[in-house]
Amino acid sequence: MTAPSPLSPPRCVWPVAAELGEGALWSVREQALYFVDILGRALHRYAPGGDHRDSWHFDEEISALAERGDAPGLLVTLRRDFAFFDPADGRLQRLHRPEPDRDGNRFNDGKCDARGRFWAGTTDFACVAPTGGLYRFDPDDSCSRHLDGVLIANGPTWSPDQRVMYFNETGLGRTWAFAFDPERGILGERTLWRQHAQDEGGPDGMTTDREGRLWIARWGAARVTCHAANGRELARVDLPASRITSCAFGGPGLRTLYVTSARAGLDAAQLQREPLAGALFAVELDATGLPAARFGG
Repeated sequence: MTAPSPLSPPRCVWPVAAELGEGALWSVREQALYFVDILGRALHRYAPGGDHRDSWHFDEEISALAERGDAPGLLVTLRRDFAFFDPADGRLQRLHRPEPDRDGNRFNDGKCDARGRFWAGTTDFACVAPTGGLYRFDPDDSCSRHLDGVLIANGPTWSPDQRVMYFNETGLGRTWAFAFDPERGILGERTLWRQHAQDEGGPDGMTTDREGRLWIARWGAARVTCHAANGRELARVDLPASRITSCAFGGPGLRTLYVTSARAGLDAAQLQREPLAGALFAVELDATGLPAARFGG
């Protein structure tokens, strides 16, 4: 598998100063990037064509999203609920709360598989206890738990043929690979795809490109790393912020990698050294992403 190369230096496209930027999602139909600020309780949209920027604010955390396939608007995860949100009119409709007995948890990362099922993980709010899970929310409003005892759930992403699901357990520095049944949406055998060294940064949000390479945001390491399907590192994209949180391919040809970052937990001296902490970045690559799957409901 070949190593990709950047075609331009990374650039800041929105110095939004997010407390915890996450959830990068490119909308093909809107030609815009959605992302969230979990702790800032905000949803943002950046449209590069005219450099348009929009934001929506919530009364609680919002952590991940997917476009709806059969209706306008988005499926989102709030602090504890799946919900529909329509940016056009601001309407919010709560759908399901999968962890009514886990008051110390909140939703974290999530994505749709190719069949329109939304997979979302939870985490202990303090990020110290292995109380997180991974849930599948289906277009018929049913919800099922597929993993439990997780220490900071991030991802997931899939191989281009949907036969492998990759999942980050950030608190343990691990990326897992699961055999995946795309027809039934079932996880099979789990293998440790990569144990990340502490100095590599925590594996956070990630995405897959058309060649099956994984792009992993590195919390604490100021970079995104690119890996072959066997886990071997192929390339790095260094960024002017240490807490890199998620990434997604976007742009007309899906050849721009958008990267979110965070300010949370940085002291005044660190923020002075990292004035772009919490910004949204973009870098052009000789790699092509895959369009984000939409929720089937």
